[in-house]
Formats: sequence, structure tokens, C-alpha cells
Amino acid sequence: MIFSNSLIQWYLQNKRDLPWRNTTNPYPIWLSEIMLQQTRVAQGMPYFLSFTTAFPTVFDLAKANEEQVLKLWQGLGYYSRARNLHKTAQHIAFDLSGIFPGTYNDLLKLKGVGEYTAAAIASFSYNEAVPVVDGNVFRVLSRYFDIDTDIAQASAKKEFAALAFELMPKDNPATFNQAIMEFGALQCVPKSPNCGICVFNESCAALQKNKVDQLPVKSKKLKVRNRYFNYMVAADENNNTIIQKRTDKGIWHNLYEFPLMETEKEEDFDCVSEAVQADYFKDNTIVSMLEYNEKSIIHKLSHQHLHIKFWKVKVKGTIENGIDAETLKTFPFPIVIHNFIEKDL
Repeated sequence: MIFSNSLIQWYLQNKRDLPWRNTTNPYPIWLSEIMLQQTRVAQGMPYFLSFTTAFPTVFDLAKANEEQVLKLWQGLGYYSRARNLHKTAQHIAFDLSGIFPGTYNDLLKLKGVGEYTAAAIASFSYNEAVPVVDGNVFRVLSRYFDIDTDIAQASAKKEFAALAFELMPKDNPATFNQAIMEFGALQCVPKSPNCGICVFNESCAALQKNKVDQLPVKSKKLKVRNRYFNYMVAADENNNTIIQKRTDKGIWHNLYEFPLMETEKEEDFDCVSEAVQADYFKDNTIVSMLEYNEKSIIHKLSHQHLHIKFWKVKVKGTIENGIDAETLKTFPFPIVIHNFIEKDL
């Protein structure tokens, strides 16, 4: 088909040289696909290189402890990906003798592997004719064929997957899948694409109808929730502090943080100070308390905006289970806390 041939020809001339494209080994391909979920290549590349250096095989990753994995992942966000990555590595190494499942349907059984990731591994590693459907594919196909299906609807993925499968050369699915994703990432970008140099500028339906900026159709996101975090950064007579592990489900599961007081709104010094005096560091006398940051740090997650303040709490005596600054830096933290530690402690 003309579309597929033109797309693949464009890809072969314009593709980026990425390390996971130079292999059919499912381990680095799986690593890259998990890391690049909700993540740009430029942001994910250093993490991919760090992981493949620290854990060159799935056995090395499986034998690591979870905190090592989370520490290397620190800053990449969506930390459930890292936890699932580690559990899946252990399953493949210890239950499957280090051999990845060899088909799309079997790959889907792995923890943390959805339809997109399974399709990517199956086509790139095993050349199985199964289409990948991500944001890039939605965008390219909706514009080229003028499809106004709301891609936020569950049925949209099935519709676009069927179209991609129809277009895909069945003897070369790996290159087709790479090509359509790369085209969306480099040429048919979300905002202000350069349609003047596009190989499809004479056949793209959206361009002919002046609808490029209207496609794909996507209904509005969920309302963002605002949360207010107050972190108590204790310092005892030895300048040791204390941290805790986030064990509840939700954001930052199994990462570390300072003792936290979450409030309904941004509170002033008097309110926070009164609560700390009443409920925190009961084994030590609080000597003084002050704000590290007068203005809240706003840390934006996909559906939450966290308004974060750090409070320095000086206490008498020594804190039970206190740790020093060097030990503190060995723990995996959310990136906003990691940055605070690096800058202010």
C-alpha cells in the first residue's frame, strides 16, 4: 500500500539511532518500552543506559533488591512501572529460566505489560504481525484518514488497531510499527506540525480539510486534585534526621519521605507548628521550627498538584532510628524530595 511504503521509506531516511532499535533481544526492548510509557525519549534515555549498565541481563535485574531499582528509577515518575518491572524480571528469571514469552498473547500475561507494550515486544523481537497503538499512532491515523473518533473512549483503540493492522505489511510489522511511531514523534507532532515538508502533504485528509489542529479528538481530562503536603525535616543534636516509607497504595508507593502532615489547604506557620508540637517527635523536645521554603513548591502529577512545604524542626537529644545526611542520600525518594535534599540539606 502506498501509505505504508511511503511511511517506511520516510522512516529509513529519518529514524533516530536508539540503542533498543539495534537488537531483537526482548530484554532491552521491554526495558525501553516500560521506561518510555508517558515519557519522552530524551528523558528516558539516561535511565535506559543506567539500567542496562547496572543490570545487563534480566537475571541481574531480578537479583537486585527493590530499593536499588527504585533508586535508579528516581525522577522518572510513575513508580509502579519500576515495581512491576522488578517483579516481572523475577518471574522471567526464576520461573521462565530467563526466557521471555514469545508471542503477543503470552506477553500480555506479564505484570505491567499491556496491549501496547506486548505488541511492541512481539513485533520488534519476534516480527509478529500485531499493531502498536499509542498517542503517535492515534494522531497519525486520525489526521491522515480524517477520523473524528474520540480517542479517550475505550472502543477507539480497537478501531485504530484494526486500521493499523490493515495497513501493516504482514512480512515487515516491526519496521512498520517503528515507522508510524517515529513519524508521530518527529513529523506529525501534536502542535504546529510542519506539514509543508510532510511526505503525505498531498494525501493527508486533515491537511486538505484544514483540520490538522483539531485531530485527534480527545475529551477533556479528569479534574486535577490539589493536595497540601507539609514535610517535617527533623534535626537532632547529631544533625541526624528521620524518614519513613510510603506503604499505602497511591502515589510514590514504597518510596521514602520525611514525616508528613497533609492538610486541606495551605496552612500558616502557627497552624503547622501547633500540630507538630501536639503530634510529632513526642520522644524529643522541639527546640525550634522554621520554613525552608516560604512559597510552596508545586509538583504536578497527571491528576494531582502537590503543594509542598518543608519545615526544619530542631529537637533536643537524639532521634530514635535517626540517619545522617550521607545515609539519607542512599534511599529512593520522589524527585521533589530528592531535589530538596540535594539543594538544602
